[in-house]
Amino acid sequence: MSGRSSATASALHVAAREGLDNLTFVVNCNLQRLDGPVRGNGKIIQELEAVFRGSGWNVIKVIWAREWDELLARDVDGVLVNRMGETTDGESQRMTVADGAWIREHFFGTDPRLRALVEHLSDEELRGLRRGGHDYRKVYAAYHAAVRHTGAPTAILAQTVKGWALGPSVEARNVTHQAKKMTFEELKIFRDRLQLPIPDETLAEDPPYFHPGPSSPEMRYMLERRSALGGSVPKRVVRARPLELPADTAFAEFAKGSGSAAASTTMAFTRLLRNLLRDKNVGKRVVPIIPDEARTFGMDPLFKEVGIYSPLGQRYEPVDAETLLPYREAKDGQVLEEGITEAGSMASFTAAGTSYATHGEPMLPFYVFYSMFGFQRTGDQIWAFGDTRGRGFMLGATAGRTTLNGEGLQHEDGHSQLLATAVPNIRAYDPAFAFETALIVKDGIRRMLAEGDDVFYYITLYNENYPQPAMPDGAEDGVLRGIYLFKPGEDGRSRRVTLLGSGAIMQQVLKAQKLLQERYDISVDAWSVTSYQLLRNEALAVERWNRLHPDDSPRKPYVAHLLGGTLPIIAASDYLKAVPDQISRWVGQPFVPLGTDGFGRSDTREALRRHFEIDPESIATAALHGLALCEQYAPTDVAKAIADLGIDPEKPEPRTA
Repeated sequence: MSGRSSATASALHVAAREGLDNLTFVVNCNLQRLDGPVRGNGKIIQELEAVFRGSGWNVIKVIWAREWDELLARDVDGVLVNRMGETTDGESQRMTVADGAWIREHFFGTDPRLRALVEHLSDEELRGLRRGGHDYRKVYAAYHAAVRHTGAPTAILAQTVKGWALGPSVEARNVTHQAKKMTFEELKIFRDRLQLPIPDETLAEDPPYFHPGPSSPEMRYMLERRSALGGSVPKRVVRARPLELPADTAFAEFAKGSGSAAASTTMAFTRLLRNLLRDKNVGKRVVPIIPDEARTFGMDPLFKEVGIYSPLGQRYEPVDAETLLPYREAKDGQVLEEGITEAGSMASFTAAGTSYATHGEPMLPFYVFYSMFGFQRTGDQIWAFGDTRGRGFMLGATAGRTTLNGEGLQHEDGHSQLLATAVPNIRAYDPAFAFETALIVKDGIRRMLAEGDDVFYYITLYNENYPQPAMPDGAEDGVLRGIYLFKPGEDGRSRRVTLLGSGAIMQQVLKAQKLLQERYDISVDAWSVTSYQLLRNEALAVERWNRLHPDDSPRKPYVAHLLGGTLPIIAASDYLKAVPDQISRWVGQPFVPLGTDGFGRSDTREALRRHFEIDPESIATAALHGLALCEQYAPTDVAKAIADLGIDPEKPEPRTA
């Protein structure tokens, strides 16, 4: 067991609390990692036993094979048991490769009573004292006890030898992991250890597979078990059935905007989630998953409305029992909240997101977390979720490098949108407005729940409050495909600039649009980009089609159709410049990406956005310089504007390397 299992260890208590006595973990403790012992100076099995027992598990240790039983029976003083207990893993590995004389001297020679226990054994017999994990009788006894234990899950810790039966040059050696090929002598040792009836001449020519015969007890047993499990070849069976989609009323209010009232996209999503929980068609299938941040996201009303799931219910009166929104656990609770464990929350997300296949029950999991603690912290689990065709929504709340100001490196996420692009079947969105978020969620429910698409969604949400606008006419298709014209520029201007914005930085883009139009007499089109990832994917697909169909009229990527030939284009994001730069080669030039390359810092939003050069003045400066590159604006006028806008041209670049 290695450090890769540390995330699992943090969730062991869940299985014990749920009383999952049908769950058995088998940990193969060969005591070795890739380069050496796991705990050379300690005992990894003892450490694991403490972890599992401390989490409420039943623990069975299979350490010593049956050859030790006679010695233990004669150990009336307990000296052998004590010697076993004090032997470090490093010593145990050394004993595995040592000869009988070394074992007699170093293991049994520490006490006259120990030496007397084995004086009747030859050196070869001492070499034959095996580890329990290689004794099928001991292993069977452990399984037998595990399946009959009730009230708690069981962990079987079986001590084995890494490279067992592969010969003395490989078995229990530090080079075991690098062994790629067996010599003829090693093959003979392997054959003899497993008692395989293969003659030397056959072994030397072409080492064969051994089959005990279709009527052998082994084959009959294996075929019986395979039949009971549904056949010889595992098959993923999805029992699809028609499901009603949520009513349009769950989404309708967001298209109207919030008027003059300020709200964040996180607040808007919380309202949408509550609407979905109340929906008669999908409400019971919604699974809110929150790693201890519900109050931060304004989701604490869910405590009272649907409750937090607990197999024990609530056996206490909470400290806020008299308040309007008390903390409430319930056996029929719908919110999954296991505390601050992103690994545990991802496990819940995986269980709910794959239940359509494993249980024939499609669910709608919504995993809401600090965006910094998603792809950066549990990236392996997210990749595995996609690989198992999980379906659901990941909501990276309090997103952006500059939007959650004051938190510095801890929370300021400027890269999750880029990390998300590595997952093949994810649809990553960075919406700026409530109506965009609602449209994306509605489309995702249709794709995953009604059409059965093997996709899942990553949507970033922000904690910055601003008036939420009404949805422009005809914006639906562009929102879902990744881009649409949110606010066109004013006509009658001789010079024109295109600005792209997304997430909370769309507000900075709109301020830059106003600044450029009012102060510099430039017409500015402001586009909202909801997904650079999807625009890139579609453009690459078009390129591939054109490459494979040279005789047909070439197609044009969606983003090129909208922005191709537009000069210049400035794209501002609260993420790395590499995020908007994903579309640069399909649109007009110059294309200038503005983003938040570098580490987060603790300061005000305004100061951080000036630092990363994504504030309105910096966006306007980039636009004017872009016009100068197109010979539509004089360089001297750009320099004057830089001074007028308070931009320091000698300020160091925000990147740290």
